[in-house]
Amino acid sequence: MALQKLNNPIWLMTSAYPDLTLDEIISTAKELGAQGIDLCVFRKDGTREDHTATHLDYDNFTVDTAKELIEKFNAAELSLSLGAFENMIGGDEDQRVKNQNHLLKLIRIAHLLGGDQNNVKVGTFVGYNHALGNEIDGFQKNLEEYKRVFEPIIAYAERLGVTVLYENCPMEGWRSSRYTSTYNNLPAVLAARKLMYTLIPSKSHGEIYDPSHDIWQNTNPVDVIQATDISRLHRIHVKTTRNLKVKSRTEWGGMYPMQHVDESLAEKAGIDIPKHDWDRHHYEAMLPGFGGTDNMDWNDFTDVLKEKGFSGPFEIENEAKNSKDTGNMKANNQGFQATINFLSPLLWDLDEKNGYQFANYKPLEAVEVTDIPVETMDTV
Repeated sequence: MALQKLNNPIWLMTSAYPDLTLDEIISTAKELGAQGIDLCVFRKDGTREDHTATHLDYDNFTVDTAKELIEKFNAAELSLSLGAFENMIGGDEDQRVKNQNHLLKLIRIAHLLGGDQNNVKVGTFVGYNHALGNEIDGFQKNLEEYKRVFEPIIAYAERLGVTVLYENCPMEGWRSSRYTSTYNNLPAVLAARKLMYTLIPSKSHGEIYDPSHDIWQNTNPVDVIQATDISRLHRIHVKTTRNLKVKSRTEWGGMYPMQHVDESLAEKAGIDIPKHDWDRHHYEAMLPGFGGTDNMDWNDFTDVLKEKGFSGPFEIENEAKNSKDTGNMKANNQGFQATINFLSPLLWDLDEKNGYQFANYKPLEAVEVTDIPVETMDTV
């Protein structure tokens, strides 16, 4: 017996459109048939160089700005969320504090946009503190540092009626390939996320789950969803992985990252070493349904989400080698369009006249909020 479809909306994530204006992205989303946009709002002075974009003026966001944005999105019949994905507990101390304060700005913006009332969430990474991680009990110490940093952040979000969401990317290329470990973001595995919710029980934080990261870690995303507290799951990042059948996977294995060693030694031994910091785990990022098959059964994946009653958005995060990474806008849009078409029969009911059609649109509510000052980690 077929499982009942929950009419999940399909959204676009704006990291694939760093050079477009917000109006241009809204127009593109409508043309492609999306139902919402996850707005990337990274720090303009941040240190990340990959897959970043800034599509809101976060330093001059007022109640009036929020009203205008709600009207703009309602006119286009689109929903929205916010996100900036940085290292919040590790790396350079000055940068991490700036990242924390930026997250507080986004929580305030989400509040002015209606927060949970309008399903406006704030996406983030947690990051990882390798100075602590290199010590004995390093993972436990990272959990404790997470609690120290995020307890006041989540309490602030809870007071404002906003939910903070963690994405599970390990950020495997975030440090030089000369480091042994590629674990650079605390919530990269389900065990960590369960521990995080135990340390901070508030319901004002949860997760964005991206199955592509578990695929190359040889973990079945279906099993992960089965073991996930569905009340913590608010978004699915639509991205997938093709595990490459390459010599380096045989040499280094599918469990451990490829390591950097002396180049002349590697050449004499006839083994592969990383060509760049992200060349560690023998996979290729893809969009489902665009340019070949991947290493996940999307029927099983969407079925388990239906079984668990997940009704949230499927957000397409385009980092595909044959789409976003080509630098060609047509190929970029083709990847999004193909993915929407791929997901449509899995998520939406069949309409006699229009084929598979989304049929669950709800406009953003006009909210009556009073402006509040920008907070920092010193004041929150």
